[in-house]
Amino acid sequence: MKRSSSQRAALAGRRAAMGLVVLVLLVAGAWSSWNTAHHIVLAKGRDHGTVTVTGCGEETCTGSYEPDAASRERPRVSVDRSVAARKGDRFPVVVKPGTDAVVRTGVPGFLHAWVPLGGAMVLAAFVIGGGLRMSRTAWGAGTAGAVLLVATFVAL
Repeated sequence: MKRSSSQRAALAGRRAAMGLVVLVLLVAGAWSSWNTAHHIVLAKGRDHGTVTVTGCGEETCTGSYEPDAASRERPRVSVDRSVAARKGDRFPVVVKPGTDAVVRTGVPGFLHAWVPLGGAMVLAAFVIGGGLRMSRTAWGAGTAGAVLLVATFVAL
């Protein structure tokens, strides 16, 4: 069956709209992840140390900071609250420049920083599969996002 030019235009418009939705989801996930991940990925020259969590509030946890040899001392630092930060926990961190806020480093911190991208990949997979009718690509994107989310859960 041959499609009319209006049907081809509608199909192209739908594909373009769905492609734009996928692009927005993935860019938003990457942007949100990079907000934290760049402190871990580009950590050279920043203060590194270990934090011992002493208490947690609604959004942040605070604790004592033990700097490494090249870092300056800080009496108290704060880290964003997550299920992986409980009173008494110790983990390596890097200090955000110009603040007393820290970001967890190492494999758990790296994976945790990229969680928004993993979630965006899972969401985008539904649009890729349903809107663009690209089932293999959807399975690949969804699986990659799910693996990232599960790996983060296991690592933390």
